[in-house]
Amino acid sequence: MRKAVKSGFVKAAVVAGGMALAALAPGGSRADNLADALVGAYNTSGLLEQNRALLRAADEDVAAATAALRPIIDWTVSVSRALNERDLGFGSSRVFTSDFFTGLVLNQLVYDGGATRLARQARQETVLATRQSLLAIEQQVLLRAVRAYLNVILTSETVRLRENNLRVLQEELRAAQDRFEVGEVTRTDVALAESRVANARSGLVQARGDLENAKAEYVNVVGRAPGKLAGQPKLPKVVESEDKAVAIAMKTHPDILAAQHQVAAADLLVLRASKAYGPRADIRAQIGLTENIGSSNYNRSADVSLSLRQNIYQGGALAAQHRRAIASRDAARASLLTVQKNIRQGVSDALVLLQVARASLVSAREQVRAAQIAFDGLREEAKLGARTTLDVLTAEQNLLDAQTLLITARAGQSLAVYRVLAAQGLLTAERLGLAVQIYDPTLYYNMVKDAPARLSKRGQDLDRVLKALRRE
Repeated sequence: MRKAVKSGFVKAAVVAGGMALAALAPGGSRADNLADALVGAYNTSGLLEQNRALLRAADEDVAAATAALRPIIDWTVSVSRALNERDLGFGSSRVFTSDFFTGLVLNQLVYDGGATRLARQARQETVLATRQSLLAIEQQVLLRAVRAYLNVILTSETVRLRENNLRVLQEELRAAQDRFEVGEVTRTDVALAESRVANARSGLVQARGDLENAKAEYVNVVGRAPGKLAGQPKLPKVVESEDKAVAIAMKTHPDILAAQHQVAAADLLVLRASKAYGPRADIRAQIGLTENIGSSNYNRSADVSLSLRQNIYQGGALAAQHRRAIASRDAARASLLTVQKNIRQGVSDALVLLQVARASLVSAREQVRAAQIAFDGLREEAKLGARTTLDVLTAEQNLLDAQTLLITARAGQSLAVYRVLAAQGLLTAERLGLAVQIYDPTLYYNMVKDAPARLSKRGQDLDRVLKALRRE
């Protein structure tokens, strides 16, 4: 089980996100909260399934490397025809013979300087890197679910605001028409009110279109259509100190851990390439039956041989392979440094965005308060004839803009919080405490790491596991 750094403050808040509002809903119609969206995304993501399959493929590479350390036994059948010609002094003799052979041949690596074992260790490191890459994909999936959930809320509230704005403007239009009939305002005032109503209808159509797009994205990410949502989630606490946040990211972010394992694999492959200069020893054993076709002659034989091979010249191929392994290792090390810098910058950027989002939210609240006061005051003054219809309509538009800015700022703050978690590598199902069956990458690895034979009990169990995965 992976240790959850600073995860205690994350789990309860995320699982409880929106639960207070959901509890107010009538029984049997509980509103979906952010945790529900995250669970749906985790359980239905095709991208996660794809990368889990890639991880299983990497597990099989370890099995293949393990098999390379074991004997290889082949059953072989061969038919040969030979021509033997001899000089008898007074002439020549030609004899055609046809032989049939069947038997078992065994080949076993005895010594290669540890190159094969180093290859197996490198593939094990690759498996560990692939596991971390899977977690990075998981973070992307969950962050996209957060964004989809918040976007549905944002567009839903925008539709509600614009519907309310249209109702208010229609009331203003009726009031302007009534005042025009008694001569208090001009036809221009009525036309202005009609123009704002038409503009409000257009804005409402656009908002409803945005809502449909947001719902479509929600279906794509979560796997089902959004029902009644519980509203803005209760936000988890995040580390405010940049130094502490970066320290957590350096220890936990899957991109960094994956790059570290890739460097370890590259180091092992360099050692493996250096072993190719040394000798290699193999044992070969053969047992079988040879029969002469066309006669009753046969021969039963068994032999064992030990061969030692030392490469002397291969046209520079071994040196090229060694240099290539060194260059790949250098590239992996440089990649690790780049990833560390990017993660450090990502954490810093995420914290800055969070601070900006919080400031924007405070500003938006103050703007809504001031715009509401201005609108209420101007409407009352307009009733007394001290303000024009244009003044009231402008104040109404300012209030709508402020309210739209407020709901956008709320969604922006929520998304910024989860971006901070993702920047630190904490936005995973396990660290968030989601109510899902966490995918355990060690289960399949433990089944295949010893390279079980196809007809063995474990091999048959693997066949059943793969069939079940294909059905899913």
